[in-house]
Amino acid sequence: MKSKSVVIVEMGLRDGLQNEKHVLDTDTRVEFARRLIDAGTKRVEIGSFVSPTWVPQMAGTAEVVSKVFTLQKNKVVSKKAELSVLVPNERGMLDAIASGVKEIAIFAACSESFSKKNINCTIDESFKRFEPVMALAKKHKIKVRGYLSTCFGCPFEGKVPEARVVKLAQRMLKLGVYELSIGDTIGVADVGQVRSLFAKLKKVVPAKKLAGHFHDTRGQALANILAAYDLGITVFDTSLGGLGGCPYAPGATGNVATEDVVYMFQGMGVKTGLNLDKLLEINPWMAEKIQHPLPSKVGKVGKLKPLGKVR
Repeated sequence: MKSKSVVIVEMGLRDGLQNEKHVLDTDTRVEFARRLIDAGTKRVEIGSFVSPTWVPQMAGTAEVVSKVFTLQKNKVVSKKAELSVLVPNERGMLDAIASGVKEIAIFAACSESFSKKNINCTIDESFKRFEPVMALAKKHKIKVRGYLSTCFGCPFEGKVPEARVVKLAQRMLKLGVYELSIGDTIGVADVGQVRSLFAKLKKVVPAKKLAGHFHDTRGQALANILAAYDLGITVFDTSLGGLGGCPYAPGATGNVATEDVVYMFQGMGVKTGLNLDKLLEINPWMAEKIQHPLPSKVGKVGKLKPLGKVR
């Protein structure tokens, strides 16, 4: 029996903004978070503790976290909204601990070329970096979410073998991540691939520990999400308006738009906990802030508004 509800993990503040040319100040990012939480968002990846030399858009993440925590403390936004940050290494983890977050995310690639281009190390070396991060997480009782990128294809190597993805997924689970997001980083996946890979993953990883992370480069993200949902996956990463892309994946566009995913699931009678009208109000505001239109389909045209009777 299919679940009547899904969980949306909002990527706009991290995956969404990290590839934008126009860098937003911390107050604008805090306001973005406030609006997202007001729209019902329960899980927000609010930033990344990476070097601002490499990703200048993520500078000031600690300040953003602190200010959103203050909004929660003062009951301006819901305390139920869970904030997480991405960390690349032990240094980033120490910054995350200092910020007070209770969840972090780690990431590894399924392609050696992408790993070297993205984080300047091999896949094995990236797992070595995780060891002190996981030790600190355990010590400080911080939940860890895992990402596997380029699960369906790599911009440098082409198609990625499913067996490799499954093996790395098992390796991630062994580290102790509570959830593993399977990423179509360059938006190359199709429904056939999604069905095949998730069917194999479910044999070694419980469906409740899997999430889908789809980019919409080729317009297949919604179809891929539906295919994963049909296989029992109920957690999906999205980005308001379809913000984003990857700085190390040539041609990749943003994560699937939150509004588009919510619109699809609402039409199916599947609960997301998100207010579509409020999400649609954020879209033009964010487009103005980043100085270009957002690719979301529903964000552009909204819901159906009858024009009235034709005389």
